[in-house]
Amino acid sequence: MLHTTSPITTHRPYLDVRLLFTTRIIRLFFYGFLSIALALYLAQAGMSEEQIGLLLTLILVGDAGRSLWLTTTADRLGRRRSLRIGALLMILAGVVFAMTRQPIFLMIVGIVGIVSPSGNEIGPFLSIEQAALSQLLPNERRTQVYAWYNLVGSFATATGALCGGLLANTLQHNGMNALDSYRVIVVGYAAGGVVLTVLFSLLSPAVEWSPNLQQVEVQRILGLHRSRGVVARLSALFALDSFAGGFVVQSIIAYWFHLRFGVDIGVLGGLFFGANLLAGISALLATRIAQSIGLINTMVFTHIPSNILLCVVPLMPNFPLAAAVLLLRFSISQMDVPTRQSYTMAVVAPDERSAASGITTIARSAGSALAPALSGLVLASPVGYPFFVAGGLKIIYDLLLYSSFRSRPPPEEVVSSNSRP
Repeated sequence: MLHTTSPITTHRPYLDVRLLFTTRIIRLFFYGFLSIALALYLAQAGMSEEQIGLLLTLILVGDAGRSLWLTTTADRLGRRRSLRIGALLMILAGVVFAMTRQPIFLMIVGIVGIVSPSGNEIGPFLSIEQAALSQLLPNERRTQVYAWYNLVGSFATATGALCGGLLANTLQHNGMNALDSYRVIVVGYAAGGVVLTVLFSLLSPAVEWSPNLQQVEVQRILGLHRSRGVVARLSALFALDSFAGGFVVQSIIAYWFHLRFGVDIGVLGGLFFGANLLAGISALLATRIAQSIGLINTMVFTHIPSNILLCVVPLMPNFPLAAAVLLLRFSISQMDVPTRQSYTMAVVAPDERSAASGITTIARSAGSALAPALSGLVLASPVGYPFFVAGGLKIIYDLLLYSSFRSRPPPEEVVSSNSRP
């Protein structure tokens, strides 16, 4: 529950909100910064397509277990401490990836450390930050704040991808070999973890869970009580969606474009800069659409067309057309993100929101864990099987989500419907 006085009117919580947005921007910048070069770096380091796919899978498997630990113990350990642990694991991954080319060491650190192969959120940060924001802000601002939260993240990922591509391209044109130019990006990623460690230390105790926020002592399993059923169903569906998305993480798409059309990393950086900008704008527009047709309808009716476009990408005969279809897909692909997050928070009890966010996020990480290894088996093919598999599975997810939850609108939509004449 919220504080008895609106925290947005007090100075310190307002600063905490700004700080959480800042850490989101910096983290997503460095995720995008690394993702554009990660698969290329691993290939230059001597890893095969199969090994790259396996490593990406291990990264996501490790993320599921690590995030489960940190998100379910964050209130006991402290949210600020848990966030700092996550930042330290980013540093660990960046340092080791830069220092060794041995696949076994890379795979071990991929499990333990935090690396984002897609440029999207990974690790415990999202769940803990969402719980803190829900505590700091009034409930009626939740969807809007989540939309802006996703928007700034998408812009940061886009900027990071652009900067990573331009930096590697510039270094190579100035005489540095490809492997070393990509290693510079990996070292930069570790430096981003250092910045986050400092910023998380500046958060105030207002972001921490407090016993006076808990109304009733009830029996809980992983922080849930009455909402276990709905969270379980949402988690299963989100895992399917994420499994499908794992076939087309940003690193894999970049590598496929490089193989299929011979596109260099500088061009790829520009492509994903534009793609992530469009994705961020689409997330912001989702708020207005949801006000008209509801959260579930927005999630499904914008997601299906984007997945059809995903299947069309490998059918294009040249890079400009393939890039245009990909950009069109990104322009509507993220409308389900803030609506999904807001819906999850709306249909669970207020004192279950932190746990629900963590569990559904972990389910998405677990769902995406196997896909990169499977896509690695067919990555060298110009046919583009990962795009078809991902698009088809995502459409199945959309249909299942609609059939399961169309009759369960969030409370605010029920109130709005009942108040109409």
